[in-house]
Amino acid sequence: MKNELKEQATHPAVQPSQLPGPFEAGTTLELEVRRDYQGRRLDKYLAARLQQYSRSFLQRLIREGAVKVDNKAVKASYSIHKGDTITLEIPILEKEHLKPEDIPLDIIYEDEYLMLVNKPPDMVVHPASRYMSGTLVNALLFHCEKLSKSGGHYKAGIVHRLDRDTSGVMLVIKSDAVHEDVARQFERRTVHKEYLALVEGDVELDSDQVELPIGKHKKDRLKMSIRHDEGGKEATSIYEVLERFGDFTLVKVMPRTGRTHQIRVHMKAIGHPIVADAAYNTRDCLYARDITGRGTLQRAPADEPPILERQALHAYRIEFFHPILKKRVSFQAELPEDMQRVLKLLRGRKKSKS
Repeated sequence: MKNELKEQATHPAVQPSQLPGPFEAGTTLELEVRRDYQGRRLDKYLAARLQQYSRSFLQRLIREGAVKVDNKAVKASYSIHKGDTITLEIPILEKEHLKPEDIPLDIIYEDEYLMLVNKPPDMVVHPASRYMSGTLVNALLFHCEKLSKSGGHYKAGIVHRLDRDTSGVMLVIKSDAVHEDVARQFERRTVHKEYLALVEGDVELDSDQVELPIGKHKKDRLKMSIRHDEGGKEATSIYEVLERFGDFTLVKVMPRTGRTHQIRVHMKAIGHPIVADAAYNTRDCLYARDITGRGTLQRAPADEPPILERQALHAYRIEFFHPILKKRVSFQAELPEDMQRVLKLLRGRKKSKS
């Protein structure tokens, strides 16, 4: 699997996936814990629900007293319970806090006009509130002498986005002129993207096209949902089964539109949510024993850490027209270690049973 700078055939097109934009300064969010997370830490719960923000930022808010449980300030290690009401005050974004940071980048390709990076899980793409650090933009500001400003001060070089806990290939633009050209490609749906996802259950069809409108969830402002009313917008995803494991399936998904959380919502809608997706699945992590069959799905012992603590979704490939080289180019990002570890266990189990 290698990245290629060569002529490519035309593929189904996509628009950029977009995270919900940062909430306005002064907004107070209220979250009700609706199921028993069996002692899950407050900071981990918030990180799973609020993927616009980094874990370090949320931990800082907790330390500063901007997060309360049942109107009481608590520590990041507080164990949440079903019925808890969590309130969080969104602070003001201040420009002086956006600084270059020497954060290692996994660079797939780079030239004078653009670059492709393999974004790791647990990295926010761009700042969303004051004290925000550790984002991809912070790393890019350190690495690059220039970045496009077409997306605004806090989105330097950014032409599309991934959820914080979605890993994979991202396109970064250095020139404003190139940014405008590539942005038009996204708008016209001539950019092709492929994702790899591990989902729950045995997917019935080998391939299918999911056409279900997506809009904001009527009750949970942090989530999206299938909406057949005026609140829903056209959304289309094509999936192909790559490997079956009985209780899990590895699929390739090609979104043809770019709605927020589109792949995650569509896979849930067809009865196969992405593994360890805290927002759209009944479990937010995966243990080795869930695969090997040792024990149950109840709370794991302290000496058995999860093997996956984020949604098993990876942006595997992107293809677009390079406006300077005047040809379509394709780039790939290998699966990260956590997803590879899970697949290794699943393949080992499958081999032992055959």
